[in-house]
Amino acid sequence: MEDLPEALVTEIIKKITRTSDLNSLSLVSKQLYMTEGNQRGAIRVGSGLCTATEALTSLCARFPNLRKVEIDYSGWIPGHGNQLDSKGLFEFSSHCSSLIDLTLSFCSYIDDSGLGCLAYCKTLVSLRLISAPQIMSIGLFSVAVGCLSLSALHLIDCEKIDTVEWLEYLGRNGSLEELVVKNCRRINHHDLLMFGSGWMKLQKFEFEKKRGRFDLLPCDEVFDSTYDAHITDIYDFCCESLKDLRLAHIKTWPEIGLRVVLGKCKALENLSLEYVLALNDNDIVALSRTCSNLKSISLGLNLQHYSSDISYWETRTSFTDNSLYALALNCRMLQIVDLKFTGCADDWPFEIGFTQKGFLVLIQSCPIRVLVLNTAYFLDDEGMKALSSSPHLETLELIFCPAVTDAGMCFIAHTPCLSNLTLRSCHEVTDVGMAELGRARKLESLVIEHCGEVSLKGVQGVAKSVHYSENCSAALSKKICLGGGF
Repeated sequence: MEDLPEALVTEIIKKITRTSDLNSLSLVSKQLYMTEGNQRGAIRVGSGLCTATEALTSLCARFPNLRKVEIDYSGWIPGHGNQLDSKGLFEFSSHCSSLIDLTLSFCSYIDDSGLGCLAYCKTLVSLRLISAPQIMSIGLFSVAVGCLSLSALHLIDCEKIDTVEWLEYLGRNGSLEELVVKNCRRINHHDLLMFGSGWMKLQKFEFEKKRGRFDLLPCDEVFDSTYDAHITDIYDFCCESLKDLRLAHIKTWPEIGLRVVLGKCKALENLSLEYVLALNDNDIVALSRTCSNLKSISLGLNLQHYSSDISYWETRTSFTDNSLYALALNCRMLQIVDLKFTGCADDWPFEIGFTQKGFLVLIQSCPIRVLVLNTAYFLDDEGMKALSSSPHLETLELIFCPAVTDAGMCFIAHTPCLSNLTLRSCHEVTDVGMAELGRARKLESLVIEHCGEVSLKGVQGVAKSVHYSENCSAALSKKICLGGGF
């Protein structure tokens, strides 16, 4: 091995991807030790990293060309040794000159002075801060000023970051392509509009407000179901490059806030709206008219109060069939649909703003490949019959859909391309329905969880791969994997 040319050894090492294999390889000879150390581009260290500053300095000497580093102290207790602190981060950043991607998770002893040291990492492209309790806005501003190549920033559970000078600076710099802000209590979704011209280049944006205890319950306000935030252009910015958008647990009324983004994303491909207060059909209509490239939509909807007349209001989910019709008409590339309804009662069908008729118009107008329905009381066996004619449907997941029975399984068994089926808490489906699926001999995979009338024996042979659980907990599941054909 010692006689092999270094270039050849390097090529061999590049083809080894498992960290354990690389560690073993480096013990074979000094040549492999040196070559593997120079080639290692990524490393992840956790709470077992004792005497953190010295250990990381040593690691940087061992692997001088590290480009991606993740430091994760989740589960750390004082008995594990000292965490990396601000002084240690300075030492680390000064020795890691090729650093491109850095993730700091649960680093409780790094404050603004330490984070500011990253300003010397001129090659830094991606920074993720997860549960960083000591980091405030001044440290983030130092990174924004010093790291001019920064294109991805994730802030998750950072409780002390508040003022948005860092955001304004990043917006003016215009390098950021990915921005994720989750569970940062002092950052309001209105603040994100201060990003200004930075929206032009942004390709992925995710904002999730820290959840409150009663977030999923209807609030006291009654929202105007006819209000259109997209008629006026209060916020003068453009986000034509945005492809991925997720908004979760935010309140958009009475101020417009981020809802205006929905009408400005011409390149949008993936949209997720989870429990966003006060949105209405006008928001989805504006979105559909702009986003003809939309491929995936995920909606988490809970009950809210809506009224177009002050003398009457109704309690229902945010959107009605008008939203489905708009998507069906304008978003003909839609392939993935995920709908979840929370807090609705099966004996009050009008609490869900969608009807089966509107839902089927969407399904029949778009090339849907993946469909997930959670607590969709409007779907019954007739709906399953209509679904069975979907020419593109490959994956179907039904969670607590009580109106779907064995007859629905008989229909869906003949869907042309269906290969993956998941049923969770669908208690009207029995072994009879499983037998119908088995006779069709089409399924590649079948997942059955907490469907009380389906037995372990009933699912055997229904698909090439079968996962069966009497409960929703994976720890209590029984699993069957069939390696051959049916």
